[in-house]
Formats: sequence, structure tokens, C-alpha cells
Amino acid sequence: MTPPSESRVLAVDVGGTTMKGSVFDEDGRVRHSIVVPSTADDGEDPVKAVRALCRQLRDDAIELGAAPAGIGVVTPGIVDESAGVVKYAANIRFREVPLGAIIRDDLGLPVAIGHDARAAGVAEAVAGAGRGLDNFLLLPLGTGIAATVVLNGVPVPGAAWSAGEVGHMPIHPDGEPCSCGQRGCLEVYASAGGIARRYARLGGAPGLDSESIARAATVDPLARRVWDAATHTLGTALATLTLALDPACIVLGGGLAEAGAQLFDPVRETLRAALAWRSPPALLRSDFGARAAQLGAAILARRAAGLAVPDSWGAPRP
Repeated sequence: MTPPSESRVLAVDVGGTTMKGSVFDEDGRVRHSIVVPSTADDGEDPVKAVRALCRQLRDDAIELGAAPAGIGVVTPGIVDESAGVVKYAANIRFREVPLGAIIRDDLGLPVAIGHDARAAGVAEAVAGAGRGLDNFLLLPLGTGIAATVVLNGVPVPGAAWSAGEVGHMPIHPDGEPCSCGQRGCLEVYASAGGIARRYARLGGAPGLDSESIARAATVDPLARRVWDAATHTLGTALATLTLALDPACIVLGGGLAEAGAQLFDPVRETLRAALAWRSPPALLRSDFGARAAQLGAAILARRAAGLAVPDSWGAPRP
């Protein structure tokens, strides 16, 4: 067994757009990273691509001079973490995939399989914006939108491992169609992927991502319309979640949170206006942004390998 003083772990975040892998050292610092495009939309076998990335990451870690002690792999969708099975993930075309057993057979390492949003919640609870809080709500805003409800520092998985699929809340019941088959879902309007698709569908220049649309919102009326719809829809959804869950704070993460005040200010205003009889919870930016799920995967890998996870492990250094 690799001595704890030399232990490194592998972490893989499988997303709808890219797959990100990193080697973490014993202090929670990234020593090596790989980012590759997701194969979810090009007809290739997505499981094969994940396996290839995990093997490459293992080989790279060994070349760096330390055999890894374990690996954590996180995905979107409905993930049975206890069985290591991705039951359904539309964005990456997974259905009943026994990913834990597959990666364990490939690498011969302890494996933790997790949900990307819940893993991000683990990272925020251990070392980020939720550190020291008994309960909080985390929403990573990426290709889609999921939420993590953290109670006593532990993400809530739900009875069928599908808690937190708030991206498919029908905020606009008669609204635009969603890939899930419903209409008016939150992520159609307020995810990074949804913003880009709406802008193009409504006649905007094709190929612009959400970051470009946010920048264009000051001069492009259509970009402004799409951005305003996103922030208002997100604020409305957060008001509903606040009334149901009463979180101590709400943490926004993912790539879309990088927009800063341009996102947070109108979302805060919508949230405040929708809670007429109570104060809104604090709305905070993730300490890790788009890296949160991957850090959470590393924490899950350490736990799977029987390694301690000290408070603030992986926290950003000043």
C-alpha cells in the first residue's frame, strides 16, 4: 500500500462538454491535469473515453514518481454512489453503467463513483464556501444545473439517488422544450449550455458560449434578453428552493458563476423580491468554481483509499 505521506489520488470529472482529470498530492494540490473533449455528442462510446482518460491519468501519476492510492470519478445524472453505478445521465449518454466495477478492473485501485454536484458539495463543505456550516445549498451552473443539499456537512442523495435534479424544475410550465421531454425547465434558461442554445435558437450569432453572451449583453439586445431571462429564472428557482429547504446560504459554482456581479446582482434582486415575508439567505460564490466537482472527486478517492481528509484539505492558498 502506498504510504500516506506519499499518497496521491486521481480525480476525474465527466461533463457534457469536457472530461477533466487531475493528480492530487497528499496536501490537496494538483500536480498534473488533463482536459479532453467529451465524446457524448460525436457517436463514440462515452464509457470507452472515460476508461481511456482514467488509464492515462494513472500512467501519468506513475511517471511523476508516485503510484496513486485511489481514484474518484464523478458524473452528472442519477448516480447510485453505494453501488458505483451511473443509472442515467442524458448529457453523457450513460444508462445503468457499472462504472465503479469497470474502473476498478481497469486500474486495480480503490474507486469512488459520485454525482458531480454532490461531490462539489463535499468540496465546499470540507474546504470552501460551506466550511463550518451545518446546512447549505450548492448549485453548480454548467452544461446543465443540479443542486446539492448539504445537511450536517453531508450531501443528501435522496431515496432514489436523484435528489437535486433542479435543472428540470419546470419554472416556465408552458416554456421552451427541454431535452428531458418537459417544457420550461430551469436549465433550458439558466445553465451555461441553455443560454448558448437559446441565444442561437432566437437568431443570435451561432457558436457563442455563455461567457461571450454575457459580455455581449451590454451592447446586443438579444444577448441582454437571454441573459435577463437566465438571471430572473435562476432567482425565481432559488426562491422556491429557499422556501422548501431554508438553507443557511446558497453557493453558486460552475463556469457561469465566473460572471461575478453580472450574474449575482440580478439573481440576488430577484431572490429578495420573491421572498416578501423573510430575508433571503446569503448568496455566495463557490471558492472553487468549475474545479469543485473535481476536488470533491479527489476527497472521495481519499476516503475510498482509507486516507484521512483533514479540514480545509485542498483549500485555495492565499
